[in-house]
Amino acid sequence: MPVSVLLVDDEPLVRAGLRAVLEAQPDITVVGEAADGAAVLPMVRSLRPDVVAMDVRMPLLDGIEATQVVLRSVAEPPKILVVTTFENDEYVYRALRAGANGFLLKRARPTEIVNAVRLIAEGESLLFPSAVRSLAAEYGNNAARAAMERASLTEREEVVLRLMARGLSNAEIAAELIVGTETVKTHVSAVLAKLGARDRTQAVIAAYESGFVAPA
Repeated sequence: MPVSVLLVDDEPLVRAGLRAVLEAQPDITVVGEAADGAAVLPMVRSLRPDVVAMDVRMPLLDGIEATQVVLRSVAEPPKILVVTTFENDEYVYRALRAGANGFLLKRARPTEIVNAVRLIAEGESLLFPSAVRSLAAEYGNNAARAAMERASLTEREEVVLRLMARGLSNAEIAAELIVGTETVKTHVSAVLAKLGARDRTQAVIAAYESGFVAPA
C-alpha cells in the first residue's frame, strides 16, 4: 500500500509544490490538503493518512497545537512531519517536543522531501536537525537529568540511545553493534518504556535535555 499523506500549509504554492513532488512517486499518494491546523483533526479522522506534512506557523491553529490535538484525540495517530522555513526556529523544537516525529525544511530538494516522508512513515529513523538538537540541550534542566537517572538504562541501552540520537535506523544500529535487528528493536522498546517516551524523537529529546547526549 502506498504511503498516504495529508498536506497542511497556509501557502497554496507550498502545498502544490509538495503535492507535485510526492505524487510523482509510485509509493506515495496525497489524500488531502488543508490551509490551517484547525482543519487537521477532522481530516485525519476522515482520511486516515499515514503522514501529516504540516507547517509549524499558521494563522488560526499552528502546527504545535494541531499536533497536540491529533495526538490526544486519535487512537492511532498518523506520523507528523513538521515542514518549515527556518531550521533553528524554536517553534520547530516545540512541535517536536509536542509529539511531531520529524522535521523538513521547505527548501529541501525533492529527493529529501520524498525520503523524509518514507522515513517518517517507517518510524525507524529520525529527522532531527543539528540546530534543534542545540535548542533541546539549551532547554535542559534538573528534572530532565533526574528522569534520565531514574530510567536506569543498561549499558547496552545507553549505547543504543546514543546511536538513536545520531539518527541511525534499527538496521544501521544493528550493523554498528553487530547484532540482529530484532535485538535492536528490543533495546529500543526498552529505552522508550524506561524513559516514558512515545517514540524515538521523544527519547532523543530527553537524551539532549538531560545532557546524556551533547549536540555535536
